[in-house]
Amino acid sequence: RTAVEKPERKRTVPGAAALIRELRATVPSIVTILSGSPEQMRLSLEAKLRLDGIQWDEFVLKPSLRHILRGRFRALRDQVGYKLPALLAARVRAPSHAPETLFGDDAEADGLIYSLYADILGDRVNDRTLTAVLEHAHTYPDVISETIRLVHKVTRTDPVRRIFIHLDRKSEPAFFRIYGPRVVPVYNYFQAAAVLVEDGILAPLPALRVGGVLVVANEFSVEDLASSVRDLVTRGHLGAGTVRTLRDALGTVTDPFALDAKARDEFLTALDASAWEAGEAPARAEIDYLAALSDDRARWEAARQRAKAGVRPANEPPEGER
Repeated sequence: RTAVEKPERKRTVPGAAALIRELRATVPSIVTILSGSPEQMRLSLEAKLRLDGIQWDEFVLKPSLRHILRGRFRALRDQVGYKLPALLAARVRAPSHAPETLFGDDAEADGLIYSLYADILGDRVNDRTLTAVLEHAHTYPDVISETIRLVHKVTRTDPVRRIFIHLDRKSEPAFFRIYGPRVVPVYNYFQAAAVLVEDGILAPLPALRVGGVLVVANEFSVEDLASSVRDLVTRGHLGAGTVRTLRDALGTVTDPFALDAKARDEFLTALDASAWEAGEAPARAEIDYLAALSDDRARWEAARQRAKAGVRPANEPPEGER
């Protein structure tokens, strides 16, 4: 169905396109899009990206038809053996010291794959461990060999600053604590924008404009935005200083949210309150990737069952994301 779906009918995750546009406009960057969709969907997906005003430097799609013709059916489901070498190949082509921020979702083991990639670049994963993980993921031997070859071509500069995982399948955020504070599960891309302000990558006003898009185009309310900030603070991903920075920026510029004065004041008050609700940030820990791969499969199945039953995680910000 998605293969023949017209570009204008494809779903846009709230705030994702706005965040990419803001990053592209305000931060010198190389944008690489890595998708598990088949190569045959390229024209349709590129048309959708253009409709959303997205500019990109590289767009990598899965060679699914080639796998079928070669009888390599395991490769159709193997995300680790597809995405990890693709990430490494893109890194080989990138400036060696360029910092990197990764965006994924909870449908294709992105939290595990991106963390593994980051630890490879940080020289924290050896060839033996990597081979074991790829074998456990049922990756074909020639792909394992190519992945190891790419590992030895990349410069070990530990460049990955942050990994965002959009909770598309409604996974519990607590699951991703096994990957440490570098991985931030988000319900919407205003949350990602706020954490990028914390990291010093994005200025406050571009982040607030992402929130404005959610209000204007996606029917988010002031409470949805405030709840999104409060959720990040409670989970330890956003500090009080950044919340105050966002509040101060909103209080000194033309309102990007198209709110009336009362709603604007309510949001400012909610930001003030959120700054005092800080929770404990995820602890740094060495990741057992073999165990994480097994856990991720179990999480995916649990998320699939919850989605089928229409169950939401208890702490999900209400309404807006629905």
